Amino acid sequence: MDILELVNFYIIPGIVLGSIYALGAVGITLVFAILRYAHLAHGDLATLGAFVALACVTALGISPLLALPMAIVATAAVAVGIDKVFYEHLRNRPKIVTVMASLGVALMIRSVIQVVWGVDTQTYSRGIVRPEDYFGLRIRDREFYTVFAMLLLVGGLQLFLTRTKWGKAMRAMSDNPNLALLSGIDNKKVVMLTWLVAGGLCAAAGYFLGLNTELKSLMGWSMLLPMFAAAILGGVGRVEGAVLGGLVVGIAEELSVLWIPSEYKAAMAFVILLFMLLVRPTGLLKGKVL
Repeated sequence: MDILELVNFYIIPGIVLGSIYALGAVGITLVFAILRYAHLAHGDLATLGAFVALACVTALGISPLLALPMAIVATAAVAVGIDKVFYEHLRNRPKIVTVMASLGVALMIRSVIQVVWGVDTQTYSRGIVRPEDYFGLRIRDREFYTVFAMLLLVGGLQLFLTRTKWGKAMRAMSDNPNLALLSGIDNKKVVMLTWLVAGGLCAAAGYFLGLNTELKSLMGWSMLLPMFAAAILGGVGRVEGAVLGGLVVGIAEELSVLWIPSEYKAAMAFVILLFMLLVRPTGLLKGKVL
């Protein structure tokens, strides 16, 4: 195998897959940093976003790319609604109660998806999309869109967190929630913003996974462990760490098929997760300790 084959068949797909994981991992790390619990419904929210985009494509006859903003808005609204209905009254209870509640929410979302859209595999568009050749690198347009959108969304989030009043309030809640509350920060608005951002990123992650592969009702559940592995690898609470972790996990999964059957490549995320928890719980960029 020469270097171009390695890049075309393993590195580029790994970067694309890692970009998808990064979008989901950023949402996971924000929820954990501000609300202090692991949200197990994250993957199924991503699936919901992917199928909402499919509904927009089929009902309105628009391009899948134009359906993405609609899916982001709709999924962000659903995320806020889920928090209000299922999580808000558990805020002062032990966090494990909310974690288990999120597992129930995941099953509910999945059931709704299966009832509305069925359990069959679906796609945004039919036909074979051939890659373009760029000096020997074979890249599809959708792969460009995935990486570019990840950089754009995460870059916009970083600007929001560092340059705006409410972004700084979210960072303050992440660093020291008690001091932030004493400083007069509106906790309810920060929580709502957190779910808006996390829900929107979920939709983007699910959409791009469906765009590059296929839409399945269990697609979000299968990407939940890699997203958590990416968030922990980069450092919980660090947005840039989630991106780094996502890329590492994605590339590691794709390279693993050189030695193990492709059916077991998801095990790489589990190996990375265990290794980081044992060796460096704060992650590569020194995030919060779990």
